[in-house]
Amino acid sequence: YAARSSTMPPLTWTNFAPPFSDVLPFLVLAILMVLNAPVAYCLAIGALTFFMLGAGVPVQTYVQRMIAATESFPLLAVPFFILAGVVMSEAGITGRIMRLADAMVGHMVGGLARVNVLLSTLMGGMSGSANADAAMQSTVLVPEMVSRGYDKAFSAAVTAFSAIITAIIPPSIGLILYGYLADVSIGRLFMAGLVPGLLICALQLIVVGRVSRAKGYPPSRAVPASWAERGRAFMDAVWGLLIPVGILGGIRLGWYTPTEAGAIAVCYALFIGLFVYRALPVRRIPAMFLETALATATIMLIICAAQAFGFFLSWERLPAQLADGMLALSQNPLVILLLINILLIAVGTILEGGAALIILTPLFVPVITSLGIDPVHFGVVMVLNLTIAGVTPPVGTLMYTTCSITGVSVGAFTRSAVPLFIAMLISLVLVTYVPIISLFLPNLVYGS
Repeated sequence: YAARSSTMPPLTWTNFAPPFSDVLPFLVLAILMVLNAPVAYCLAIGALTFFMLGAGVPVQTYVQRMIAATESFPLLAVPFFILAGVVMSEAGITGRIMRLADAMVGHMVGGLARVNVLLSTLMGGMSGSANADAAMQSTVLVPEMVSRGYDKAFSAAVTAFSAIITAIIPPSIGLILYGYLADVSIGRLFMAGLVPGLLICALQLIVVGRVSRAKGYPPSRAVPASWAERGRAFMDAVWGLLIPVGILGGIRLGWYTPTEAGAIAVCYALFIGLFVYRALPVRRIPAMFLETALATATIMLIICAAQAFGFFLSWERLPAQLADGMLALSQNPLVILLLINILLIAVGTILEGGAALIILTPLFVPVITSLGIDPVHFGVVMVLNLTIAGVTPPVGTLMYTTCSITGVSVGAFTRSAVPLFIAMLISLVLVTYVPIISLFLPNLVYGS
């Protein structure tokens, strides 16, 4: 025993690797999530257990991996587009776009509900954040809908589900994160999200119209707006509507990158608010920068923690093992997409969408690329799937955002959301199994 112990290395944190060291980070992550710890802390502490108890990996690598996540030019687009959305909300652009939506569909049955959906579609090309859109419309539109006789739970459900469109139509922060993690062209992803976003808008307008007709919800306008009035509303909102056109057009023409497009969108929104509409108080600018910094810090902390957790996954070869395991079940891309969708829905109901995207993208991209599935198409599927999970109990962030602001219970929200949820599942199936819906525009603009 003495001879054997003399050859054994001393017991330290870096060489103590229990048999379950590859499972321990997941166990710690799960326990912290059950305890309702912030997602960034769950990921960071889970990863730290691997570095402290892992197979000889220096703890310094943990800090290096977290810091390395911030050294990314594409991620600069995140604070820029967040700031652009904040500026547009303060500059009066949102109100003008809402009046345009009302002039277009307000005369129909369930007019305000349709305005809700159309406003999210138009705002999707500007804010890029589903949670920001849901919070804004919960504050502005839901009280107005309730005063017009709409059920509050239905109003909250329409607001949350319409915000899904904002996460798909460019510039989508989810697509930016996916492009960064999967090393896919963000310009192609932006183009790929446009048609699916319009498809979701159309399906939601149909469902909202049928529910409104069944429940007798009134139009928001007694008579249709004249074409002259619609023209005036369009001209009043045109400065804001030019933002997504400029973003996509400039990226395609090679004038600027998606990151630079975010900076240009901020400057343009400030110009509109200060000199065109003159509705943006200069004294509000510091507060807008503070709001953006806080929102960006939240996202970046999750990204840094997920980068460290991702190192653990790569070190243990878990992405490759997952790919081998899924391919052992089936070599059929349609079956694999079905399995991934089911898994994403399950994970998305218990994990916040952004964190799930950051964790799962490195796992699934090797699987889909080995089967010849276009990663641009898969990016839209993944972002759409996880955003749908945001309106699904028990942890849906879009659901909780709207319910907390409007005072609607989760149970009432869920019951009112059933028709909209069915519509979203139909859209998910179409986007998943008809790739041309996502790839038509990227192939047309960039070439196949």
